[in-house]
Amino acid sequence: MMKNNSVSRRKALKNIAGGATSLLAAPFLQGQDQLVVTDPSNTWKGTINHSVCYWCFNFIPFETFVQQIKQMGLQGIDLVSPKDWPILQKYGLTCTMAEGAEIGLTKGWNDPQYHSKLIDNYLKHIDLTAKAGYKNLICFSGNRNGMDDEQGLENCVKGLQKIMAAAEKKGITIQMELFNSKVDHPDYMCDRSAWGIELCKRLGSENFKLLYDIYHMQISEGDIIRTIRENHQYFGHYHTAGVPGRHEIDESQELYYPAIMQAIAETGYQGYVAQEFLPTDKTSLQALEKAVGICDV
Repeated sequence: MMKNNSVSRRKALKNIAGGATSLLAAPFLQGQDQLVVTDPSNTWKGTINHSVCYWCFNFIPFETFVQQIKQMGLQGIDLVSPKDWPILQKYGLTCTMAEGAEIGLTKGWNDPQYHSKLIDNYLKHIDLTAKAGYKNLICFSGNRNGMDDEQGLENCVKGLQKIMAAAEKKGITIQMELFNSKVDHPDYMCDRSAWGIELCKRLGSENFKLLYDIYHMQISEGDIIRTIRENHQYFGHYHTAGVPGRHEIDESQELYYPAIMQAIAETGYQGYVAQEFLPTDKTSLQALEKAVGICDV
């Protein structure tokens, strides 16, 4: 998602599909003993339900990563497609945000030319997600491509209405992710919380929420804690990362995550917070364990 020193989610997923995982895993495999978490008996407080996005750590073979996450005491992994769900189930973890129905980050619900394909995909994946016992399925607005915000809202409503009855019946929450269009996703339409909240209001379904990405919204608009306190009913999931750079959420960046997590907890939120930072150390999961500890308020 970053233009400079970061790997985009789009590129990471393409690399996985292209067989690059084994190559990326080489440094990890050489230092595998370093990957063992520092405390295999972690017990988190339980106020925040912790998750993580695998694409940020795809230098580690997926099943090995799942084993380490289980040892770390996390409950699940975000952005896992159906083909990998059996591995999660093998180790007793959940898919905290399912993917696979979307056709891209730039081609989304705001463009009617994609509606037919998206409707077919989402109806299928709503069923798959429900049968697996998972609750969340990601979606994207797509890019503007010259379209104004109002037209984009109208188009999204028209398309999403065709799948919401199925989502409600199956108990699946469709979650549209908020991205920044300033740094990482130029021209993306759902780049401000106000636009996404308006879409939630127009759809009027408890089964449609926003994936509030704290990293992206800090870049787009800031005012993170107030926004969460005033609009938490529209936010169904959270992602983290450090600003600037999308790296560790430690003292090297500008966001103070303990206060943000406390604000989330005070809303009564019962969903998941998924770590989505790009680690600077490719031989250890210590940064991930530290990040979870920072968020464990």
